[in-house]
Amino acid sequence: MTTTKVVLRFPPELTDQPVTYKLIKEYDLMVNILRGHITPKEEGMLVLELTGKKKQLDRGMDYLAKLGVETQRLSKGVKWLKDRCTHCTACTSLCPTHALLVERDTMMVSFDRDKCIACEMCITVCPYSAMEVQV
Repeated sequence: MTTTKVVLRFPPELTDQPVTYKLIKEYDLMVNILRGHITPKEEGMLVLELTGKKKQLDRGMDYLAKLGVETQRLSKGVKWLKDRCTHCTACTSLCPTHALLVERDTMMVSFDRDKCIACEMCITVCPYSAMEVQV
């Protein structure tokens, strides 16, 4: 079994399609939704953890591409550059999994890589470029 994390971006015309259902039913993949934002008639976004046989994963990814879903595999995730961090806490309120937290007694930011789903919200908000995508 292979597991991969992937970000899916749906064009507005696909947000009402049973995409995850087909990944499960037709490609025999286990789908763990880590984060999602789907609104009818708007672009949608899902961060998924997909688990299955490599051949089935590849077939599922081909299905998504043919359907018109933009995919981006997350190979390593997000890295916290502690030496650049000024502990401004701008990132902590946006982190959906609480991978970035502020320790209230010290007002220092901490990062739990195991909780991170690589949604990249911290990267866009950090004024000091203390977060970056690992490839």
